Order: sequence, then C-alpha cells, then structure tokens
Amino acid sequence: MFPTSDNIQKLQVALQNDLLVFMPELVLCAGILALLLARLVPPLDRVHLGGVALVALVVALFTGGYQVCDGVWSGLYFAGMLTADAWGGFVRMIVLASALVTVILTLLTGIPDKDDSADFYVLLLGGTLGMTLMTSASHLLMIFIAVEMASLPGYALAGFLKGKKSGSEASLKYVVYGAAASGVMLYGMTLLAGTFGTGTLRDVSAGIAARGLDLPVLAGLALTFVGLGFKLAAVPFQFWCPDVFEGAAAEVAGFLSVASKAAAIGLTGRILLTLNASQQGGWGIPASLGVGVAVVAMITVTFGNLAAFAQTNLKRLLAYSTIAHAGYMLMALAVLTEAGASSVLYYLCAYVAMNLGAFGVVALIRNATGSEDISAVRGLVRRNPLLAITFTVFLASLLGLPPLAGFAGKFQVFSAVYEAAKTATASGPPGLGAVFYVLLAVGAVNTAVSAYYYLKIARAMLLDDAEEPVCREPQASANAGLFLVALCAFLFATGVVWDPLMSETAKAAIAFSLR
Repeated sequence: MFPTSDNIQKLQVALQNDLLVFMPELVLCAGILALLLARLVPPLDRVHLGGVALVALVVALFTGGYQVCDGVWSGLYFAGMLTADAWGGFVRMIVLASALVTVILTLLTGIPDKDDSADFYVLLLGGTLGMTLMTSASHLLMIFIAVEMASLPGYALAGFLKGKKSGSEASLKYVVYGAAASGVMLYGMTLLAGTFGTGTLRDVSAGIAARGLDLPVLAGLALTFVGLGFKLAAVPFQFWCPDVFEGAAAEVAGFLSVASKAAAIGLTGRILLTLNASQQGGWGIPASLGVGVAVVAMITVTFGNLAAFAQTNLKRLLAYSTIAHAGYMLMALAVLTEAGASSVLYYLCAYVAMNLGAFGVVALIRNATGSEDISAVRGLVRRNPLLAITFTVFLASLLGLPPLAGFAGKFQVFSAVYEAAKTATASGPPGLGAVFYVLLAVGAVNTAVSAYYYLKIARAMLLDDAEEPVCREPQASANAGLFLVALCAFLFATGVVWDPLMSETAKAAIAFSLR
C-alpha cells in the first residue's frame, strides 16, 4: 500500500509532537554538533569551549523544566521506544542539573584546558544524552542503547587526563568491566524479549503478571539487573568504582557518581515500578523482586561504609561512600511504594549537591597542593576557612545530619521503609514486614557507622595541624567560593523547607499506579 496524504499528515503531526517532547535531548545534540564544528573554525581552534556546553545545558534544563512545570505528558512516543511522564521528566532534570554543575566546576578548576575542551565537553554532553534517554526508555532495545550511550563516553572521560598512568589504567578497567556487564544485560533482555515476543516494557510487565516469575523470567530479570547494578555500583558489581574514581579527575569522578547514578536509579525505578503496577496492587513483586533488591541494598550500604574506613585517598573514600549511598537509594525502591519512589527522588536532589560539592573541594585542594589524600586537608581551617567549612557541610549532609538536605532525604527514605514494613506486617505475606524492618535497622545502623570516616575528614580539617609546610596554600577564587556557598545554601534550604521539593517528587512518583 502506498501512503496517503492523510497518513503522511498524521505522521508529520505525530513527529512534531514527539520532537517537542524530545526537545531537551535535541538541545544536547545541537551542543555536541556546535562543539565538533567549532574546531573547524580557525578563530575558535584555541578558545576554551566550556561556555558552549554551559549554554547547551542551561537551555536543555530550561526546556526540561518547562515540561515538568507544564505537567502535560504524552505517554509513549517515538513508536513506544520512550515514555514521556512525570517520573522521567523529573529524573531527566536531575541528570541535566548534575551535568550543568559539573561544567561549572570544570570551568572553575581549569580541567580541561582550552586545547582539550571541545573533546571533553563532547564526551560529557554525549554521556548526558545517554543518561537522559535512560530516564525515559520504555523498550528493552532502547534501554540497552541508552545505557551504552551513557557508558561509552564515561570510559573515555575516566582516562582523559594525559600522561596519568592511573587514569589510563582506570579507563581500561572501566571498559573491560563495562563490556562484560553490558553483554550479560543484553543476554537477559534477549531472554525476556524471546519469552514474551515483545520488547515493550509495559507488555513484558503484563506478560509477567499473567505468566508469573518462572525460571526464564527470573533469569532474564536477574541478568538485566546486572547491567543496572554495574551502573549503580551496587554489590557485587561495585569493583570498578574505587579504582576508576581514584584514577579519574575529581571533576569526572563527581559527574559519574551523581549523573550516572541518577540515570540508573531512574531506569531501575521505572522497571520495578512498572512491574509492580502490572500486578494491580498485589504483593507478588514486593515479596520477590522487592526482597531481592532489599538484600542487595543492605549488603551494598554495609560494604560501602565498612570499606571506606581504611581509605586515605579522598576520591577513593568518596567512591566507597558512593557505593553506600547507592544502597540507601535501593532501600527506597525495594519497598515499591509511592512514598519510596518520592523519597528516592528527593534523596537524589540532595545527593547531587552534596557529592559534587565534596568532589569540587577535592579538585580545588588538588590544584593547590597536588595531593588528594587526607593529609592534604590537615589544618585546612587555618589555611582556607571557606574550603574547610563548605567541605564540612557537604560531609555532614552525606552523613545525614540536620538541618541539611541529606538528613531530609535519608529521613524520607527511612520513613517510607517504616510505613511499608507496617503495611506489609498488617496485610502482606508472612515475613515481608520483618524483611523491611530489618532493612530499616540496617540503614539506621549504617548511618551511625558512616560517621567514623566522614568525621575523620572533618577532624583532620578542623582540629589537626598540617603535617608539613605546603608549597601552595589551598585557595578558592571568588567564583569558586560563590559556587561552593551556593551548593551549601541549597542543602540548607532543602533541609529546612521540605514542602516545595517534596510536592514535585510526589507528583513524579504518581506516574505509576502504585498500591
């Protein structure tokens, strides 16, 4: 059959609507093209191009924010490969904000230099593009493509520093481990698509609801979650994280720790919550996959906190902290409730500010002293009070002390787990409530345990004396100081006044029909 004029007109209208929803990603693509073409213009050949990436991310963030505020979502688009809903829109905002803060940080710290700026920001925007697709992917094929688009630029960014052996080694490890995880995930997706004859996430979820969690389905889901666990650095797939973070630049490590984790949480949440919604209020998914996620969350948070005890390199310590925080986020998803989904989004917002702020301070200290060990921050409060105070605020928020956003996010996660435990005990299958109560206890104990290594850094900055005179005192320019103070102000504001952000996360959480 030949296409008619009516069919062509319908396709044009549908394409226009889809492109409007896809506008933030189109802006990122335009930014990538602008960076690539800029090197062909002689006057721009030796100009730092961070401003181009900054403008692209600001425009993308504005368009994505407009869609979130507008609140009108079209559901499936691009032939069902992507989904436009409140959940994906909010997580996309977090990813774009993470990339924007990272670009500002790189402009303040001077990495990359002007010669390498185009390549660096092309990789950063390319990775961000893949992560935004992860937040909206609704087809197994699109999930795999988005994960790979997010991963490949990260491999190059990890080893971007020239002449640094540890960076090259970290990049190689990241590539090898990432390729293995991608292969396992692809095999799991193949099992699911072959079992149900479709790759659409909603159809697969409906098929699981009708068929049940038999061996092929469990195998497919388990192998698929291997790839997501790798992106989250969840146990037992966390082995790449400390080496990569230690070898990469602090700016890159900060970006990978927040943007990649936000995208992975968004995609993991979409899969779990869609599966749960297909059960129409039953306890099958919470009692099976939810328990599995809870066990992984408990092991992950415990391993991350205990492994951080012996670390003396700040980036490596923050890498294990990143693993622990992945465990806290998985706790919120494990209960598969609307409150849990809302709390993990709030937690992500706080995590972006406090973790990127911590890595930003490490980058500024590295520029001044050439060291990234704890010894470099001893007596920092007497040498640079601003860096010491802001770093202490970031660490206190990571620990979860009030009145900071880290406390607000962690409180909401624990509250969601507690409410789910009460509900499961009253009306759920036997033992499920007990699992959630144990999950809550493990989270609370680990919060207390993590105080040791966070306060160890704070003590070194505030109470200890410098071990030896340093050639250069850590300095922070006016712009860098304003950047750190702005992040601290955000943590205080969202830690004291919860309602504005909570209302937005609650709207995003109801994108799924939760019990």
